[in-house]
Amino acid sequence: MSKKVLVAMSGGVDSSVASFLLKENNYEVVGLTMCLGVKTYEQSHVCAERRRERVRCCGPQAIEDAKRVCQQLEIPHYVMDFSKDLEEKVISKFILEYLRGRTPNPCIDCNKFLKFGLLLEKAHAMGFDFLATGHYAKIERNNGNFLLKKAKDRVKDQSYFLYPIKKEELNFILFPLAEFTKEKVREIAHKIGLPVAGKPQSQDICFIQDDYRHFLSQRITNFPSGDIVDKKGNILGKHRGIFFYTIGQRERLGISFSEALYVVGIDPKLNRITVGKKEELFAQGLVAKEINLLVDKLPKKAYAKIRYQHKETVCFLSQEKDKLRVIFKEKKWGISPGQSVVFYSDDIVLGGGVIEEIIW
Repeated sequence: MSKKVLVAMSGGVDSSVASFLLKENNYEVVGLTMCLGVKTYEQSHVCAERRRERVRCCGPQAIEDAKRVCQQLEIPHYVMDFSKDLEEKVISKFILEYLRGRTPNPCIDCNKFLKFGLLLEKAHAMGFDFLATGHYAKIERNNGNFLLKKAKDRVKDQSYFLYPIKKEELNFILFPLAEFTKEKVREIAHKIGLPVAGKPQSQDICFIQDDYRHFLSQRITNFPSGDIVDKKGNILGKHRGIFFYTIGQRERLGISFSEALYVVGIDPKLNRITVGKKEELFAQGLVAKEINLLVDKLPKKAYAKIRYQHKETVCFLSQEKDKLRVIFKEKKWGISPGQSVVFYSDDIVLGGGVIEEIIW
């Protein structure tokens, strides 16, 4: 008897090819698109040029694209409303974190709370053997244990975003694109004539139509201005509201100075932005919370990534109750509270957590 797999289909080429590959491997495939209540471009005020440049998942067009793919593959397709969950679990936290002077990662929260949280629970409840997605990552069995690993395509590898998956759920999840490059996935889509074969890659945060600052200014009714100061407390200018700023930001500061200045601190209690020179953003380490481990025990030495696009660097780990102290072998630039730090050993994801504070 073939195994039943529920595929989270975003209407993009990756999840569509993932569905095809699973069917080719004799799985009983069912596609499900998560309706997140995302506006279409026609409903937004974004200029027509930017509408053409950007493609977002999870909106009405994505649902229609996923439906057409499922019709071609001759597999069932369902739509399930997660718009309330997106608002409560992801968007509300996104706004709150900026008000706290932090820089959140909503894509990680979406994976944690929606795809590999609520959707995974529904897949279990509906009697599926597996949940599959079009992520570029790999799950491998090793001596009875399941490990989350980097994908073959290291440029597209998305393992950083997947660290919140619970260790005990790894055996229930499939990543069919683990051994494929993005180019090969496109090639397969064109070869079998999928209607989304030439669809551009989804960009940016799905629930934000334009700049995140514009989104926040629409959601936050009262954002008082405050002082921009240097590290000695000297007032250099005024900010528009702390959520307009992130650690490491150089542009849009609205102050004039003899050399380039960067945001080095955000204090929501004092409603103050601190700026400094680029070298003042190098820090020795960090403290992380909300730790999720994908191995039985963390080693004392590992490689850490503090943002998706950042290079992994050697670090030393020590547990402090429910938090993790991370000291880097060499100082790191631009550590931002609210972002996630993810730990690796070669291509194995050891786990990760949310950056709580910076160790200078």
